Amino acid sequence: MQGKGTFISPFHRPRCLAAAAPAGKAKLTHPGKAILAGGIAGGIEICITFPTEYVKTQLQLDEKANPPKYRGIGDCVRQTVQGHGVKGLYRGLSSLLYGSIPKSAVRFGVFEFLSNHAKDESGRLDSTRGLLCGLGAGVMEAVLVVCPMETVKVKFIHDQTSANPKYKGFYHGVREIVRAQGLRGTYQGLTATVLKQGSNQAIRFYVMTSLKNWYKGDNPNKAINPLVTGVFGAIAGAASVFGNTPLDVIKTRMQGLQAHKYKSTLDCAVKILKYEGVAAFYKGTVPRLGRVCLDVAIVFIIYEEVVKVLNTVWKTD
Repeated sequence: MQGKGTFISPFHRPRCLAAAAPAGKAKLTHPGKAILAGGIAGGIEICITFPTEYVKTQLQLDEKANPPKYRGIGDCVRQTVQGHGVKGLYRGLSSLLYGSIPKSAVRFGVFEFLSNHAKDESGRLDSTRGLLCGLGAGVMEAVLVVCPMETVKVKFIHDQTSANPKYKGFYHGVREIVRAQGLRGTYQGLTATVLKQGSNQAIRFYVMTSLKNWYKGDNPNKAINPLVTGVFGAIAGAASVFGNTPLDVIKTRMQGLQAHKYKSTLDCAVKILKYEGVAAFYKGTVPRLGRVCLDVAIVFIIYEEVVKVLNTVWKTD
C-alpha cells in the first residue's frame, strides 16, 4: 500500500495491460454533446489566445515587397501597444470570436459523428481512422465556417492597420465586403483553407488518438487527467504547426486585401517562393507555435471536461 505522501504521476500507465480483465466497450460521445462542448471550448480559448493570433497575422501580412514595418514579434507588440494601447492587440477579436465558436462546434461534432462509425467492436478508434476522421472534420469546418470567417478576419485586421480604415466594425466590414465582392468575396482562398484545416485536424486528431490509445492501453474507458489531456493537446498542436505553416501563410495572403495580386493558390505559392524565398513560408511560426499549442491544449481540456458534465445531465445511451 502506498503511503499518504507518495506522489502518483498523472502519466502513470500500468505495464501488465495484456493480463488485465476486459474493460468493456468504450462509451461513445453523442454528436450533439460534441457540438455544444466544442462551441463552449472554442469561445473560451479564443478569448485567451487572440493576441498571439493578431501578432501572427500582422507578421504574415508584413510582406518584404514593402519595407518591413516590424522587426519581429516584440517590435510588433511594442508598436501596437504604443499606437493603440493594450486593447490594440484585440482588434479583430469579434470577427474571430464569431467564427471560433461554430468552428470548434462543427469540428468536434463531425469528428465524433465520423469516429462513432469508425470505431471497432470494443469502441476503440485506431490512429489511422483517427487521422481520416480528423481530415473529414477539418474539411467540413473549412467549408462551413473557417474560410468565410477567416477571410473577414484577415481583411478586418489588414484594414485596421491601414492609414484610413474603412471598416467601422465586424458587421459593417462583412456588409462592405459582400456589397463590393459578393459572397464570393468571403470565400477567397478556399482551396488553401481546405488544405490547411484538413491537414491541421488530420495531424492533431492522429496525434491525440495515438497518445490517448497509448495512455489507456487495454481499458478504453480509463479516465484521463486534464493535465495529461493538456500535454497531449499541446504536442498535437506543435505537430500541426510544423506540418502546415506554409499553407497557413498562403491562406493568409489569399485572404488579405492584396489577394488580387494572385491568380490562384498555386500562383500565390509560386510568387512567395520567387520573390521572398523559402523562409517566407515560415513567417509567424514562433507566435503561431505558442498560440496553437496553448489553443489546442485549452480546447481539448475544456471539451473533455464539458463532455463529462453533459454526460451526467444529458443521457443519450
